[in-house]
Amino acid sequence: MRRLTVQTPTGDVTLTEEGDAITRVEWGGRGHDHSTVLDRAAQQLAAYFEDSTNEFDLPLKVGGSTFQQAVCDAMRAIPVGHTLTYGDIARDLSVPPQAVGQACGGNPIPIIIPCHRVLGATSLGGFSGAGGVETKVALLRHEGAAGLLI
Repeated sequence: MRRLTVQTPTGDVTLTEEGDAITRVEWGGRGHDHSTVLDRAAQQLAAYFEDSTNEFDLPLKVGGSTFQQAVCDAMRAIPVGHTLTYGDIARDLSVPPQAVGQACGGNPIPIIIPCHRVLGATSLGGFSGAGGVETKVALLRHEGAAGLLI
């Protein structure tokens, strides 16, 4: 397992690589490792924060159940500047919205897998990253989805 910590506008994040794939993004931490995958992830993260239209093209490995992986796949399909509700994803997967909310909260690779683009039906919903909902709002604003917050 290799780890690299990078600075972002939302705070330091540590990227974890296992088996040539990104497996975690966590706020804080310390990592000084370098590899082709970690360096690419750091570059793409910096590019995203410079211009939110930059897309992530990284090998990812989501641990957890088949359901967790399916929710992460659904989140990855949400385009920049757009959002879905927990209910939208739940309908597509034929599960309750609460289960989708729990899977979003368990997303091991936030920002790159954009759980911040998933909202509650009548609220912003939660965000498990550092700063909580304030970070979610900052990411949505950065992506031009601020109109949804008014």
